Amino acid sequence: MLSKILPFIDWFKGYNMASLRADAISGLTVALVLIPQSMAYAQLAGMPAYYGLYASFLPPLVAALFGSSRQLATGPVAVVSLMTAASLEPLATAGSEGYIAYAILLALMVGLFQFMLGVLKLGLVVNFLSHPVVNGFTNAAAIIIASSQLSKMFGVSVDKAEHHYETIIRVVEGAFHYTHWPTLAMGLLAFAIMIVLKRINPKIPNVLVAVVVTTALSWAVGFNHDASVSMDTVQSSEVRTSIASFNTAIEGIDQLAVQRTVLNGRMDEAKKAKDAVGILDAEHDLNVINVQISRLKLEAHNQRAALRATLFDGVEEANGSMAFYTQGTVPAGMVTDGRTWRLKVGNTRIDTAGMKMMGGGAVVGTVPSGIPAISAPSLDLKVMLHLLPFAAIISLLGFMEAISIAKAMAAKTGQRLDPNQELIGQGLANILGACGKSYPASGSFSRSAVNLQAGAVTGMSSVFTSLMVVIALLFFTPLLYHLPQAVLAAVIMMAVIGLINASGFIHAWKAQWYDGAISVLSFLCTLGFAPHLDKGIMVGVTLSLAVFLYKSMRPKVANLSRSDDESLRDATAFGLKECQHIAVVRFDGPLFFANASFLEDQITDRMMSNEKLRHIIIVANGINDMDASGEEALSLIVDRVRASGLDMSLCGVNEAVMAVLERTHLLEKIGRDHVYPTMETAICATHESAHADGQEDNCPLTTVCRLA
Repeated sequence: MLSKILPFIDWFKGYNMASLRADAISGLTVALVLIPQSMAYAQLAGMPAYYGLYASFLPPLVAALFGSSRQLATGPVAVVSLMTAASLEPLATAGSEGYIAYAILLALMVGLFQFMLGVLKLGLVVNFLSHPVVNGFTNAAAIIIASSQLSKMFGVSVDKAEHHYETIIRVVEGAFHYTHWPTLAMGLLAFAIMIVLKRINPKIPNVLVAVVVTTALSWAVGFNHDASVSMDTVQSSEVRTSIASFNTAIEGIDQLAVQRTVLNGRMDEAKKAKDAVGILDAEHDLNVINVQISRLKLEAHNQRAALRATLFDGVEEANGSMAFYTQGTVPAGMVTDGRTWRLKVGNTRIDTAGMKMMGGGAVVGTVPSGIPAISAPSLDLKVMLHLLPFAAIISLLGFMEAISIAKAMAAKTGQRLDPNQELIGQGLANILGACGKSYPASGSFSRSAVNLQAGAVTGMSSVFTSLMVVIALLFFTPLLYHLPQAVLAAVIMMAVIGLINASGFIHAWKAQWYDGAISVLSFLCTLGFAPHLDKGIMVGVTLSLAVFLYKSMRPKVANLSRSDDESLRDATAFGLKECQHIAVVRFDGPLFFANASFLEDQITDRMMSNEKLRHIIIVANGINDMDASGEEALSLIVDRVRASGLDMSLCGVNEAVMAVLERTHLLEKIGRDHVYPTMETAICATHESAHADGQEDNCPLTTVCRLA
């Protein structure tokens, strides 16, 4: 009993120093991959890079302690990080304090959802995400994730558009206008190191080597070269005017946002007081403010795009300060410093006394040392209601990824998995992780594979991984300052390449054409709706449920006849001759309200299309359940068949359906002597009477009776 509540107790049965050594080595190996990877995934989620480390010290530890898999490596993963960004973008600016608070709250909600599913033993709900849907979504997500890193690879900054493909078009246009070649070179170098080392020896931590080499190179060559200057140093009246216009637009948006908050409060008061006029006034004022905000946002976007596209030459003046001229306007006789400078423009007001000018590539920058304070996330009911559907999708998607990985490893190790216990472990990992400033985490395929290959015996390996992350947070964060952003982009792109699986579409299509179609449509919708990834998943789930309902409403109803191998098969599918006097009808599916009338129609069609028909045998092997509607339909079929001068029998009725027939007394109406255990018995018992005075030559069912 205690081991059910505390699964990690079972680790120590037969545990020895050799196991401890194996777990320590594998935990260290996973940490070497996790530390740089988690920082990259955090930025994919719209968080500062060091929040990836915060998501890497509690979730792996807790998931290992309370989950059922001994090798599953939990932490930040690509798809969940992308889903986090997609769910939070409408609420706040990526990287802002509000955004970070919402991400931590989302982790708490994801954890609570997973924990409740595990406690209530509802792990089977993940089946709503069918394999074709997940395959289509994962392939699209991999493309979205990889393409979202292009701006960091080329060293350009653009505003995000309504659709992801529009954002990528902006990135490509920006790259044509200006590509920061040292940034691109750093990214390509990281790619080269990871690819070469992976081919030479997969056990080498290629990600860590790439990060160490490029960070050292970045520090040595002065890759990052920023300057904080006043607006007076910019020797362009047009640029100064654009900065002033941008700041005016941002200030106007902030002021209108305050007014909108007041109006929302007034709207709530009017609704409570049931003041119809007050509600209409507040709605009118809100609509006006929203229009004004939209105009100012467009103005800010245009000015921001213009400022980002402006390139400067820097000139060092006699007093040591810098002056910046737009490219091509440096006065004759002046010598530039050889760099191309750009103005750092974000979503907030530009500080004209301390503008950031970039003369090099972007790096991670300052990473706070130490472990974050452990505290419960602040709750906001309105935000939680908005995040609820996203939390549910992330919970199911993250758990499906985790349990798939765990099952694959369990097949190799022979370990027994409990999906509900795994849900509890993942849920607690996200709940306690949120208290440690983590955003949603899940099981990682790549790091779990590393853990298994490194020889992990128990979840102690994840304990050692968490310990290494804590040591890195306490002592090594200053070393991460010069890590190029392009390298983190390369790490992400390299990781998600493995998610692209084109053969999955072909496999699904071969299994069932509609599964292939659902997979393709899920893929296209996820790409088209991005960054609103939930819409792509919902389209796939809806299509899967629609196919399921259609198949349930119209199950296969087959006429059986003898085949060449003496077995009874579908006469239509195999082109078999049918008996003129006996119809052997097999119904493949439960008989319930949604398809009861369908069976009636099928029996009626057979009666009307065959004037020589005398007996109908319903093969009930495929009917595994029956409700009141199904029982009523079957009763009506019996009445209709016998009223037409024909007879009807059942065969292969299972215990559950037989119990329904007995409770409703339908068995007496059919006749106990008309219910047979097998098809062969039913055919032999009815064949002679059905063929009495008949003139059918070479009845295909005669052989069945002879063999029986």
